[in-house]
Amino acid sequence: MNFMKNFIDDNWLIGNKTGVSLFHEVASSLPIVDFHNHVNPHYLAENRCFENLAQIWVNEDPYKHRAMRICGIAEEEITGNANDLQKFYNWAETLPKTMGNPLFHWSALELKRVFGIDDLLNSSNAREIWDSCNKKLQQNEFSSRSLVSSFGSEILITSDDILDDLESHHSLHLSQFETQVLPSLRADSLVTFSKTNSKNWIEKLGTDTRVSINSLQDFLEAVKIRLDYFGESGCLFADHGLDAGFSYMPTSEEEASKIFKQLISEDYPIEMDPIRLKSFLLHFLGTEYGKRNWIMQLHIGAQRKTSSRLRKLAGAAGGFASIGNACDINSLTLFLDGLEQMGALPETILYTLNPTDNAAFASLTGSYTEDGIIGKIQFGPAWWYNDHEAGIRNHLSDLSSYGVLNSFIGMTTDSRSILSLSRHEYFRRILCDQIGAWAEAGKIPNDTSILTDLISNISYQNIKTKIQKRQGVCQK
Repeated sequence: MNFMKNFIDDNWLIGNKTGVSLFHEVASSLPIVDFHNHVNPHYLAENRCFENLAQIWVNEDPYKHRAMRICGIAEEEITGNANDLQKFYNWAETLPKTMGNPLFHWSALELKRVFGIDDLLNSSNAREIWDSCNKKLQQNEFSSRSLVSSFGSEILITSDDILDDLESHHSLHLSQFETQVLPSLRADSLVTFSKTNSKNWIEKLGTDTRVSINSLQDFLEAVKIRLDYFGESGCLFADHGLDAGFSYMPTSEEEASKIFKQLISEDYPIEMDPIRLKSFLLHFLGTEYGKRNWIMQLHIGAQRKTSSRLRKLAGAAGGFASIGNACDINSLTLFLDGLEQMGALPETILYTLNPTDNAAFASLTGSYTEDGIIGKIQFGPAWWYNDHEAGIRNHLSDLSSYGVLNSFIGMTTDSRSILSLSRHEYFRRILCDQIGAWAEAGKIPNDTSILTDLISNISYQNIKTKIQKRQGVCQK
């Protein structure tokens, strides 16, 4: 007996009539605005057709890699030289063991929505599912762009390094692809310094911008050139990963210049931790984002330095990071307040990997406001280790308790996989169930008009409005 048959039915994850109505009559038909993901824009520009299910579903997914490691699969057969079929078989062996983990829900939803498969992938049916899906992947309706369109995606915003070539975005714009694919700046490399790679990276920045970088002022000039390039390419968001241990110390340009000079010299001390230089650059970048009317995103709290062995084998983003310490709220508020005092604070989205920060981040949504702007500071979606069912429900509860839920900007995938766009449905089902339950319990009015606006605003309208306003400014 196939226990996965009809596991995901029409009302999956929704346990009340109001929630069912809100999902089917409101949420399910709304377009998707995915404002932070790691989809490779080159795949979309070339409209890539993936050769097999491992390439589109397993090989670039650190969530799956992490689960396979926990279940004892050898690294060689996860991220190593094993062939795609073997890597897929390893995932098929692992998936049934993940019940209770969001991977179980996501994987079942992806197989059903994309490939029409209700069965749970396991060792017994792996070959059958492999062959069936691979056959479909060769059809035009399973190309990268067709898959993005099939989810009802209206806007897709990728994550791009300051030195990335954005020609794929330009090509997509000219192709008249019905989904807007925009770049966003992932600016971590601008504030990450080390003895081994900083000089080479700075030299490359100088080469790309045709600026001879011999001082901090030269560096800032080159950065502005790249920011202008991103802006001309449609960029509206900038992002920083402020990992566990993030500290901020207000720093003058004079002091930062001295540190930078030392950084690019041959006598840069290995033990030096240039917190003050990083702080100055964060302030400078925040000011530049404000001038450009970009939205600043801050992803806070990852402990990325865990296994040195896995870092060497799987790379820096290999799925072995963990939840770090709670955020130093004082550092965060010093950073935001310094920008606000200059009238330069951009609209900001705060993400935390540590759920103990939920209440603090939700309360910060009311600490920095501006006349006429809805949601100047946002407590962003439940992120990474928090984007499971319980984490999303806790996030909604905390945001509604300490902030204004109606101004929330909803879900984003933060994923490398196109198939992860199905997580918008996952989020919307949980959202409708939560709101429906509150309404039926008398905690909020069970009024169709009020609830419809609430679901529509959170799922789509709030983030779409923010993007539209910025595109209107850019078009003037």
